[in-house]
Amino acid sequence: MTAIFVLLGPPGAGKGTQAVRLAEALSIPHISTGDLFRANLAEGTELGKLAKQYMNEGQLVPDEVVLDMLFARVAEDDCRQGYLLDGFPRTVPQAEAFDARVKSQEGGAPAVSVVNLAVADEALLERLTGRLMCRSCGRIHHKSFSPPKQAGQCDDCGGELYQRDDDKLEVVQQRLDVYHQQTQPLVDYYSAQGTLTDLDGSRAPDEVFAELRRHALEGAGRE
Repeated sequence: MTAIFVLLGPPGAGKGTQAVRLAEALSIPHISTGDLFRANLAEGTELGKLAKQYMNEGQLVPDEVVLDMLFARVAEDDCRQGYLLDGFPRTVPQAEAFDARVKSQEGGAPAVSVVNLAVADEALLERLTGRLMCRSCGRIHHKSFSPPKQAGQCDDCGGELYQRDDDKLEVVQQRLDVYHQQTQPLVDYYSAQGTLTDLDGSRAPDEVFAELRRHALEGAGRE
């Protein structure tokens, strides 16, 4: 049976990294809305042209267009056994529209399993605001978890380390505020449906992945 996996989690929870690893472990496509937009724009599809019109006018692309892109993608052969969504849905209305489309598919509705990588704001702030990037080679250090041997210098090439603008405290706090306002309600939505599992995302990445993989395999009926 086709299985759909949805990963939720705040900025800095490691959702993107875990999504790539899980998709590889399950041999299913990892689908992100960012990739969908880029592909449709690059290929000049009708949906891509429509999305570009909205973007050129400074408007948000309507959920209906995003869903059309998504369901055109998941209709491809490599999604027959399932797929993993990263970055969608972001809001309850998107989730409701997605669920309606899934339930209307021929052959019965696939099973949807939702995992929330839960991490406290304090830990996220430390993770995100502590990142330091090398201007020369791009290596990432961290003030707390992987500090450079010499302050301000990359361990690999000796290049200057700097903090990206989107890792500064005020920007990170704003991203978390947006998450709590728009995306956090999805946790309540899927919890009410009985399809949500909370995992402690504050642990080491390998620990998180081991539990995530075990849960996904059980949900897909492979263990």
